[in-house]
Amino acid sequence: MTPLLLIALAASLGPMGPDAPAHEPQMVTRGSVVMMTFGAGKQIYFSASSNGGETFSDPVKVAEGSVLPLTRHRGPRIALAAGAIVITAVTGKTLSEGPHAHGLPTDGDLIAWRSTDGGKSWSKGAVVNDVPGAPTEGLHALTSDAKGNLFAAWLDKRSAKGTKLYGAHSTDGVHWSKNVLIYDSPEGTICECCHPSAAIAADGQILVMWRNWLGGARDMYLAKSRDGVMFTKPAKLGEGSWQLNACPMDGGGLVASGKQVVTAWRRGEQVFLDQPGQAEKLMGAGKDVAIAASGGQIYAIWTSAGAVVAWTADKSTELAKSGAFPTLTSLADGGVLAAWEENGSIVTRRLARNLAADQTARSGDRSRR
Repeated sequence: MTPLLLIALAASLGPMGPDAPAHEPQMVTRGSVVMMTFGAGKQIYFSASSNGGETFSDPVKVAEGSVLPLTRHRGPRIALAAGAIVITAVTGKTLSEGPHAHGLPTDGDLIAWRSTDGGKSWSKGAVVNDVPGAPTEGLHALTSDAKGNLFAAWLDKRSAKGTKLYGAHSTDGVHWSKNVLIYDSPEGTICECCHPSAAIAADGQILVMWRNWLGGARDMYLAKSRDGVMFTKPAKLGEGSWQLNACPMDGGGLVASGKQVVTAWRRGEQVFLDQPGQAEKLMGAGKDVAIAASGGQIYAIWTSAGAVVAWTADKSTELAKSGAFPTLTSLADGGVLAAWEENGSIVTRRLARNLAADQTARSGDRSRR
């Protein structure tokens, strides 16, 4: 791989203790401030950067759960409400048992916490799901728009007939709407262990993507809503199909940039970029892909054979020899900030499209734990 993305800045967070490696980072940006959440042990943390990812504040504990799933995209999510930061996660009190327990709770609920002082303190958690124990799989998405409207989507097991996709909306992160059924597969269940993705377009349209299970195929689908209550008939994404009698435990990424809706996801051992109505684009071999839009450009990041790979403008580069669950957030200057798990810490790298973008940037490796 030719290094065509510039790695300008580096920072790291964690581990949070001898038995508390940092897992599954997620980020959101407001102006020059990058806000991050991640999990470690039984706790959820928040940290912020006021300089576009050059350095991060000491992590603040948001909440703690007796059972906090932190595997295969089950970690916390973060979004912005009007004047507030909102973090969501599935937590429970009783650990599941058996060969397919995956460290999940038997009584998990989707909880939302809110901060109105920049992440220094956090509210008591509010339950998003209106049927107790429905989101026990621990897989969910959270998004917001520029007006502070929030939407959450999750894999839901309130019915004994299989896993369905549910959602709820909020304007403050404390009060959530009646849960709405986004999709119910005619074959009884959607893919049971792949996380959904959500975004809100500039026109207010809510977009939700998930992995379906129809005719033995584990393909990605997209549904839209104007009001967060009624969703359109879902559209299949991509030109091919993945026949698989198993769950890949791998969702994808979704971004709404202007009038563009761009998705990224895995099919087989490859990752694709796809815009509804256009031909899919093969980016490379790998899994656990995430995307972001910044400066008129689409960026993607994923893992391939254990390495972390970033992509933009049809070019890719290896960011790290080893890492897991990478994510991206856009920056005000047109670049993006990448973050991933590596050796018990959350490592970040600031990326730019070309060398000229770094003429005034400072290189370095800073760590604050």
